[in-house]
Amino acid sequence: MLKKQTVWLLTMVSLVVVLSVYYVTSPRDQASPVMPDDTADMVLGEDGEEWVIEDDVDVSAQEVEDEMFEVLRMEVQDQRNALKDQLRTKVASNEFSADEKNEAFTEMADLTNLETKEAMIETMIKGLGYEDALVRSEEDRVIISVKSPDNSHSKEAANELIQLGRKELGESKMVYVEFQPGE
Repeated sequence: MLKKQTVWLLTMVSLVVVLSVYYVTSPRDQASPVMPDDTADMVLGEDGEEWVIEDDVDVSAQEVEDEMFEVLRMEVQDQRNALKDQLRTKVASNEFSADEKNEAFTEMADLTNLETKEAMIETMIKGLGYEDALVRSEEDRVIISVKSPDNSHSKEAANELIQLGRKELGESKMVYVEFQPGE
């Protein structure tokens, strides 16, 4: 029963965070509601409400790309918070031996250390002149996604980022670099 409640709570908290980020990042001056014109099609919804369907919908790909890093960050953070909660429950439980509790505590400390290193690498990459960076560690590999304003997608730039990732997170990890177009 506790696990279902925990999962439900984490789901609701994640939803609140996503909606909060959306609200905070949405533009303040909202456009007026779409009024039907001669080229728009009208559709009647289930509850009798009229919906306007237009062929020309302006969706900015840049806005989607800008939010992509934040969404990925939140997903990784949510997964890690869920893992930390499981480990905290294990440490606090009387059902596990002292060795298992120590192992869970060590894993929590390693996870916190990994998050700190990833944040530090992101800061270092931004210091190199990139708009934004996202560093994600997954088992034996590291994925570095970089948003670059100019076309500095050279092998030398990728190699520099790979060396930075290996230096900070360990030589045994495979480091992958993804360049995203900037503004």
